[in-house]
Amino acid sequence: MRVFKFGGASVKDAEGIKNVYDVLQKVGYEDVLLVVSAMGKTTNALELVIKDYFDKSPSLQSSVQEVKKYHNQILLDLFEDENHEVFQAVNNQFTELEYFLSHNKSPNYNFVYDQIVSYGELISTTVLSHFMTFMGIQTQWIDVRNFVKTNANYRDAEVDWELTQKNIANNVKRKTLNITQGFLGSDENGFTTTLGREGSDYTAAIFAYCLNAESVTIWKDVPGVMNADPRYFENASLLNQISYREAIELAFYGATVIHPKTLQPLQKKEIPLYVKSFINPLLKGTVVSKGMALEPYLPCFIVKRDQTLISLSSIDFSFIMEEHISEIFALFHEFKIKVNLIQNSAISFSVCVEDKFGNFQDLNAVLSKKFKVDYNEHVTLYTIRHFNDQAAEMVEKDKTVILKQVSTETMQIITSEKQ
Repeated sequence: MRVFKFGGASVKDAEGIKNVYDVLQKVGYEDVLLVVSAMGKTTNALELVIKDYFDKSPSLQSSVQEVKKYHNQILLDLFEDENHEVFQAVNNQFTELEYFLSHNKSPNYNFVYDQIVSYGELISTTVLSHFMTFMGIQTQWIDVRNFVKTNANYRDAEVDWELTQKNIANNVKRKTLNITQGFLGSDENGFTTTLGREGSDYTAAIFAYCLNAESVTIWKDVPGVMNADPRYFENASLLNQISYREAIELAFYGATVIHPKTLQPLQKKEIPLYVKSFINPLLKGTVVSKGMALEPYLPCFIVKRDQTLISLSSIDFSFIMEEHISEIFALFHEFKIKVNLIQNSAISFSVCVEDKFGNFQDLNAVLSKKFKVDYNEHVTLYTIRHFNDQAAEMVEKDKTVILKQVSTETMQIITSEKQ
């Protein structure tokens, strides 16, 4: 079987849904399982519903109505007959959502989040499945929560692989077009869970692993994996092939390529992963597989903006020793500060960090009791895999370089823009 994953951008409107049908016509749909995300920005819209719910806001009803209106317009654009059964099917899901909002007793934010946000995927796959049937393709709609079983760690659930493998291997029909939801699972009590960051890609990998699939294809609005983000670099080039290891390295440094947890199950069974364009589905795209050299062999650029460079030194000029470093990292963990680069000497310790949750000033207050703290805010971290002099010069041009670190394969440069 082949596993295809379509993200929110590919099903954001009626044209997107029709395009998925066109893609399947071109690349085939027998023995295919589709993993589909919520439509467009539906997850964001449902997060607003959750916020209004916990704030006990009078806007709650209108937030729900916005999500309904958005999906209803897509239905009207796809199906001319308002008596088509899909209208009732989607309406039933909204009724379930509203029932949960009025009857839930749990104060656990993460639990409530997973129960509500899951309707994005449930509705998108319902619409897609009905449209495929309407266009003459027989489908099997699968509720992923009956297949992917997890623990009860809501919003970042861990997969019970043994149970999940048994469910998928025994219950997915072959020789048909299967449609299921990305990102979701369920715990032993049947409550919905979500799989965390890049959860839909991960779902595709879970099904591929359990089905011993021929391949996984992630369909995107770009021609494949590029060697740089076209928003920041002119002349970004398509990478035809990369190894699992290289993809994991790029992801580690912050490239939004493919999350390592998606690659791990594929790597175990050596299932190739394709990243292709849903706009031009017959283009080759990028293949990620075992031991494939980077082709073409080019420097790969990763940019992380709005970083903070922190330099710590001991107040009495004593060495920064292991016990100091372990204490510092424990504080980073406590304050949810992500470390992206480390450089240390005998009496100083520098780290480039990402303060996603706005906790740096609180951390600084604690660190300043023990260390002399200097910091530069709003710096940019560039990582160049397979660097050369020309690549480094291009990054450094018209910028002030604050710190540079070089290893065999990778150069990291922290800059501030010249005033």
